[in-house]
Amino acid sequence: RESKPKIAFVFPGQGGQWVGMGRSLLEKEPVFRELIEACDAEIQSIAGWSVLEELARDEASSRLDRVDVVQPLTFAMQVGLAALWRSWGVEPDAVTGHSLGEVAASYVAGALSLRDACRVICVRSKIVRAHAPKTGRMVLVGLSEEALRAHLPADTNAICVGVINGSSSCVLSGREAELRTLVAGIEADGVFCRWVNVDYASHSADMDPLLGELQASLREVSPRSGEVPIYSTLRSERIDGSQCDANYWCSNLREPVRFDKAVAGLVED
Repeated sequence: RESKPKIAFVFPGQGGQWVGMGRSLLEKEPVFRELIEACDAEIQSIAGWSVLEELARDEASSRLDRVDVVQPLTFAMQVGLAALWRSWGVEPDAVTGHSLGEVAASYVAGALSLRDACRVICVRSKIVRAHAPKTGRMVLVGLSEEALRAHLPADTNAICVGVINGSSSCVLSGREAELRTLVAGIEADGVFCRWVNVDYASHSADMDPLLGELQASLREVSPRSGEVPIYSTLRSERIDGSQCDANYWCSNLREPVRFDKAVAGLVED
């Protein structure tokens, strides 16, 4: 008899959002709606706006272009979907999350309460919108980490490898002016590049001035050991979730996303 396959829930970062997401599930799936309503209550108390109202907006009035709206909405969608899958008997043996997706992963693992998870995602995105330099951008590049680092100038920290997704997919993060010069040279070699639709440079030195306020704002977050292991894209190792305190979320914003290492760990296990 075949053994039951092991299942990992993988929570993505920013980029998968679309106007109209979740509406059918809100109407037809009570479990999904219950979790979204719980997120709505927490996010309203922290950020002052309604998840349900934002999900109901049309194209003309949508605020999905605002980081402090799209990230909490993405989180709510992720945990709502996870609750729905679990209600169908689909239980994760492990979780991992890409950048902001680690917040949802930590909640689903049982490491963060819903209140703490909503606080992390709301505070993080609010501080980024208010204080991140508008000179920053991010670019997806179809190269390995090693090949991409060979293109980086040695005399500046204005550009860095902010995300390593796999053997031929990374993201450069840094100041737009320097990035445009670098990317032009990479594209001239026939390498695929695509600008990410954000106006700030996560996982780069641009985040350094934000970390003090973020640390202070999240000091009351109280993680615990979860019921499901987390394959950390920050630490490149399996953790139990008790590490997901204010320091962790500061590093989650500042340090590279090692999605490649997390996936490799999942595959190996």
